[in-house]
Amino acid sequence: MTTTVPIVRQRGWARTFIRNPAGVFGLVTTVALVSCALLSIVWTPYDPVHTDVLSKWHPPSSAHLLGTDNIGRDIFSVLLAGSRVTLQVAVGSALVAAVVGVVFAALGSLTARWFREIIAVLIDILIAFPTLLIAMMLASALGGSIMVVIVAVGISFGVNVGRVSRPEIRRVSRSEFVTAGIAAGLGPVRNLTRHTLPNVAPVFIVQLSWCMAVAVLAETGLSYLGYGAPVSTPSWGRVLAELQSYIGIHPLSVVWPGLAITITVLGFNLLGDGLRDATDPRLGRPEVITA
Repeated sequence: MTTTVPIVRQRGWARTFIRNPAGVFGLVTTVALVSCALLSIVWTPYDPVHTDVLSKWHPPSSAHLLGTDNIGRDIFSVLLAGSRVTLQVAVGSALVAAVVGVVFAALGSLTARWFREIIAVLIDILIAFPTLLIAMMLASALGGSIMVVIVAVGISFGVNVGRVSRPEIRRVSRSEFVTAGIAAGLGPVRNLTRHTLPNVAPVFIVQLSWCMAVAVLAETGLSYLGYGAPVSTPSWGRVLAELQSYIGIHPLSVVWPGLAITITVLGFNLLGDGLRDATDPRLGRPEVITA
């Protein structure tokens, strides 16, 4: 007589992520943003910076999918080209935040106790400054540009990444395989890159996906205030700032950039939530199989 024995095991993080509708929506939104940015490099229906006062305020039609704005630009072309700026700011800020976060987390967990306490105080001081305030201070000193936004958001969020990742790095650094690496003669830097960071990568990935959402909002706010992208550069925040005064007359012209910003930020946030749920073993759902 054959007996079927149920076996319980944890699902892989990829399967768990795919079963999360919110995470899948975030992934689809991110892929769509990347696709639009790449497409805008080689094609847009119209020149996104070309103005024609004789063609202003055209309603949505087959010729102008989303209509035209107050100076005759095709809104769809402007938003398509503006996706490049959004993607540059999101990815650039995440990369800067990753570097800053790794440095702060490593210094705050793998150094001498007195130095760790100094790093902890420094992190608390830096966290007290809002991202937009840091960006506005840098922009007033260096001039408004995309790079200023990337550096400001990257540094501000990188400090948060370091604070969140520091306990995880300390936990992993005390593991047996890390101790074995030290005993085998691996130096601190090589041990960090070979053993410690790969094991805390899920924490970094989740935090950086949220950083991308914050970066999009920061770029929008700074461009709205005149500190972000230059006037000659298509940007969702700048378009929103230019058209908001016409919201009572042509509300749809403001809806499109606002909708693009909202969906993108929501997508990055949901992607981060989905990755967190999929990679956190405490939230993993068991899968029952028979053998």
